[in-house]
Amino acid sequence: MTALVSNRQRSAGAQTAVSSPSRSKLRTVTMLLLPASFLVGLLTVCGLAVLRMSFGRKNAEWSDWSFDSYVALADPYFVNILADTLWLALLSAVITSVISFPVALFMARTRSEVARRMVLICIMLPMLVSLLVQSFGWVAILGPDGLANQIVGAILDVERPLALLFNRTGVLLGLIQTTVPLAVLPMVASLKAIPLSLEEAASVLGASRAKVYTNVILPLAWPGIAAGLVLVFGFNTGAFVVPLLLGGLKVTTLALVIRDQMGVLLNWPMGSALSVILIAFALTVQALQNVIGRRVSTEENSHG
Repeated sequence: MTALVSNRQRSAGAQTAVSSPSRSKLRTVTMLLLPASFLVGLLTVCGLAVLRMSFGRKNAEWSDWSFDSYVALADPYFVNILADTLWLALLSAVITSVISFPVALFMARTRSEVARRMVLICIMLPMLVSLLVQSFGWVAILGPDGLANQIVGAILDVERPLALLFNRTGVLLGLIQTTVPLAVLPMVASLKAIPLSLEEAASVLGASRAKVYTNVILPLAWPGIAAGLVLVFGFNTGAFVVPLLLGGLKVTTLALVIRDQMGVLLNWPMGSALSVILIAFALTVQALQNVIGRRVSTEENSHG
């Protein structure tokens, strides 16, 4: 009987010793997740507050319920601004991806660690500078007497040959420059995952360099390319500083209209409704990217 009790005590002690490290790990994980949970919770509360205000009325955001703000979005003025915003974001995302792919390919394939680090520094360095400073730099470059016009004027012997500021061209250049890192980094991750042996095998089988890129590299790197496209598109749909400084009053995006509605006009329900629409489009693009990515991976697994 004494031996039986002793065995039970030993087993209980062993279970306590085993459960003690697991509890310690659980506490550590919980403590590490608290800051992120607080941030996610705060963003959720703010998002729900914006959603609630979008169904209110001006000067009665929390007391009344109304669909007037969403009905007003059918006005051609808001429809055109929404279309322009999405078009600028989509065009800038495509151009940024085209520009970023060769850079990402060089970073993924070069054998020189120094060259890779130098390119990475050049790409990431603008992110250390605020968008305000970068935009003022573009103003100095694209202005009537800016660097770009001086160079073109010296070559063509024409005074002020290009109108690059306070129009869509200037805004597009600014959006592309500020989002290159968002497109390069996902592409580098995808390209590094592609074995060099696949390219060598395709070349041995007689594929030209162009076919290797189109039939091997691009399909396998598509998840990174799509991720870069979505990141740039989502970032540029809500861009505020670049359209404000480089577009002036001639280029109006949804973010600028939200600023006017929430700040100047004090029409919080309309500004909230525009914000909800903007977030909805960004989430829709993200969802489509996830669906397409899953289908592509499923087809690749089935063929494999």
